[in-house]
Amino acid sequence: MFLLASLKRSKRAPDEQHPFGYGKERYFWALLAAVGIFVMGGCFSFFQGAEALSAGSSEDHSGYLVGLGVLVLALIAEGSSLVRALFQVRGHAREAGRGMAAELRRGDDPTLRTVLAEDSTACLGVVFALLGMWLHMVTGEVAYEATASFLIGALLVYVAYRLARESRGQLIGEAIDPVQRREFRRFLEGQPEIDTVTSLLTMRLGNDSTLVAARVDLFPGLDSEEVEEVLVRVKTAMAEIWPHADQIFLDVTDASARDRAKAREDRQALDETVAAVEREDLGA
Repeated sequence: MFLLASLKRSKRAPDEQHPFGYGKERYFWALLAAVGIFVMGGCFSFFQGAEALSAGSSEDHSGYLVGLGVLVLALIAEGSSLVRALFQVRGHAREAGRGMAAELRRGDDPTLRTVLAEDSTACLGVVFALLGMWLHMVTGEVAYEATASFLIGALLVYVAYRLARESRGQLIGEAIDPVQRREFRRFLEGQPEIDTVTSLLTMRLGNDSTLVAARVDLFPGLDSEEVEEVLVRVKTAMAEIWPHADQIFLDVTDASARDRAKAREDRQALDETVAAVEREDLGA
């Protein structure tokens, strides 16, 4: 329900109170899903494990078989859902021109990431439960089933932490992928009228919305009308190349020697970040 709400609410059009739209609704509802589903599920699993250890339990052979059968059916259902989610991830990875591992790390759709985490966690949790119940049936030791509950609880809490951390960064205001930031910078620096890009700031406003703010120093000799024409042309060209860059702000400034030195440092740091990301993708 949380994820369905995020899909609907994030597509609302901008208004006076929210001029940049509602794209971050996805991150908010993904955070609620992480807390509501995984944390509560993890706490319940810990409770069940502790209760099994303190009270002990015994079932007849048919009871174990019924439980194992239910778990097998659950594994089949969750596995089929996981396969569909993986196909979606592969499709997104192909569109972005990168591998599945890189897409999982750098993909910007919190809904898909949450669904994938939920399905994969469910499959692994069912495997833990199967092993715990089977060992309990074979040995008669309830500790195996309790341990499985504790493992499931720890897994759910860990996944909740990871999802919440990612959603927190996106809600606070996260820059877009460094590879694309470098593309923006190189595009601006490649314009014949732009001398220096003194600063470039980006923020992801949603899956299909990105804010780009840049301070640029133009070559001398342009009057006010020509400056306006240059800015309009550059922003239009950027929006055509990157449709998700729907909020573009260019500020014309006179760059000092310090500004130019900082721009060179920022460019070098960005190149190093992109190189590190590309090495990580190749390693994956």
